[in-house]
Amino acid sequence: QVQLVESGGGLVQPGGSLRLSCAASRSIGSISAMGWYRQVPGKQRESVAVIFSDGSTTYAESVKGRFTISSDNEKYMVYLQMNNLEPEDTAVYYCNMIIRIALAPRNYWGQGTQVTVSS
Repeated sequence: QVQLVESGGGLVQPGGSLRLSCAASRSIGSISAMGWYRQVPGKQRESVAVIFSDGSTTYAESVKGRFTISSDNEKYMVYLQMNNLEPEDTAVYYCNMIIRIALAPRNYWGQGTQVTVSS
């Protein structure tokens, strides 16, 4: 079993920055993709940023130019640098990894970390 542990959330003022980190508990299999998602109460979880094994990335339109996703595949870690944060970015942020183990892709989620943007 693989567990994902996130860190780096917290309270920040509008315009501020935070860096989220996520680490897998075991280095097993091969990474297909890693990403960050967020959810606010009463709404569906949405994709924020995804990085694929070839290094390509996708971003939600609302965070383009402000957020940057990066990864260290050898260490099974993924990061999200969030700059120029806005109150609308307030949410629980979840780390996700798709790891191929014995040719089968398996989907793993972290427990979530709260990000609050408020003055």
